[in-house]
Amino acid sequence: MQAFGKFFTKFDHEYLKEHYIYIPKENEQITVAELEEMLKNRRKTVIGTIFLYNPALAPVGYNTNTRLSAQGYLFDEKFCSLSFDNHHYLFASALKDENYKGKLVEIKYLFSLNRPDIEPTSVLETFDDDLDKYPSAQLTRYDKELNYLDYLNIRLNGKFVFFAWGNKFDRHHKHIIAYAKNIAAQTAKLGKAIGFMHDANYDAHEAGEMGLFLPALATGKFKDVRANAFKKAFSSFPPMIIKTS
Repeated sequence: MQAFGKFFTKFDHEYLKEHYIYIPKENEQITVAELEEMLKNRRKTVIGTIFLYNPALAPVGYNTNTRLSAQGYLFDEKFCSLSFDNHHYLFASALKDENYKGKLVEIKYLFSLNRPDIEPTSVLETFDDDLDKYPSAQLTRYDKELNYLDYLNIRLNGKFVFFAWGNKFDRHHKHIIAYAKNIAAQTAKLGKAIGFMHDANYDAHEAGEMGLFLPALATGKFKDVRANAFKKAFSSFPPMIIKTS
């Protein structure tokens, strides 16, 4: 599997705005030029979308220990190959069905700020405040186009959307909760096949309506359980809704 992304920077904040993974048919690899050629015909080449919370990734040759700008990365707004993180390793082991091979899967984020460990931090307070201002002409601290999604005009290619952005929203972040629910609701209106993981706290319908979906990765005793559930969800095409821990 390969991963590609486009990094942007504005006012000292760094964002990963576009992110795709390529599922090879065998052991072949594609170049950035071949990726861009595939993206000219997204309807045929992008098979679906996986939704995560926010990225913490680096181009090959860089790391996530410090800002990319401090490492001398040139923000040329072009696609580059990405170093794998735990999400990528999970995707590579899970997307084995023949329908995924030779196709691209887009990875989208609730928030595109490229920074580890934003939960829980004051960053989320700013996100919540920004989302209150988002529909207006007021300025936001984090860039409207680079960090947030215009859910009413969201573009989703492919046949499915798999939600894995998490289910631990702070109840005080009302605008973040509404934002997540609106994206989930708009996706349903677009007629995409929807997959996600949920636990016993809510049934599938409730989880979908509330925008509460288990994250793809877990720690401790749930680590293997969650990874196996994710693999089970993607053992078919399109991916399924799975009840798990």
